[in-house]
Amino acid sequence: MRRRSFLTSTVAAAALPLMAQARTAAYSAAPQMVPMKAQYAPGQLLILPRSHYLYFVTAPGQAMRYGVGVGKAGLEFTGTATIDVKKEWPTWRPTNEMIEREPQTYKRFIGNTDAQPGGPGNPLGARALYLFQNGRDTFFRIHGTTQPNSIGRSVSNGCIRMLNEHVIDLYQRVPIGTKVTVL
Repeated sequence: MRRRSFLTSTVAAAALPLMAQARTAAYSAAPQMVPMKAQYAPGQLLILPRSHYLYFVTAPGQAMRYGVGVGKAGLEFTGTATIDVKKEWPTWRPTNEMIEREPQTYKRFIGNTDAQPGGPGNPLGARALYLFQNGRDTFFRIHGTTQPNSIGRSVSNGCIRMLNEHVIDLYQRVPIGTKVTVL
C-alpha cells in the first residue's frame, strides 16, 4: 500500500467514530412538535424510514415527531395503508417469512401455531397498530419494543418500532382508519 493510500485510509477510519457520534448526537427519539408540509392532512401518519422518524400530523403544517426503528434493507414497508386494528399488549408470532429467513431464531414456532402472549417481554411491546391495504393485513405493524436501543436504526423485520411510552401516546391519538404513508 502506498503511503498516500495508507494515510487517507487511516484518516477516514479515525473519522468514522466522530461521524457516528455526530449522527447520534443530532438524532432525538423524543417526541416533539415540528413544522410539516401542509400537504399532509391532520390525523395522518407519515413515516420517513431513512431519517427514522414518524410524524403524526396535528394541524396543517404541524406534526408531533417520534423517533422510530425501521426494517432492515429489503424488508421495509413502503406505500400507503390504514390502521384497521389496534391492540394493547398484543400477542406475537413471527411471520412464515421470518421463520424461513431465521429458522434458528424462531425454531420454537416451526410446525405449530403458537404465539407469544402479550406482556413486557413480547417483541410488539405495549401497543400495536396493524397496517392494512384494501382490507387485507400487510403483516406490518407500528408497535412498541423490548429493544429500546433499536430506535433510530434499521434493524427490524420490517415493522416500525417505537419506545413503549411513545407508542402508548400515539395509540391514544390515532383512531381506526388512520391513513399511514411510508416513503
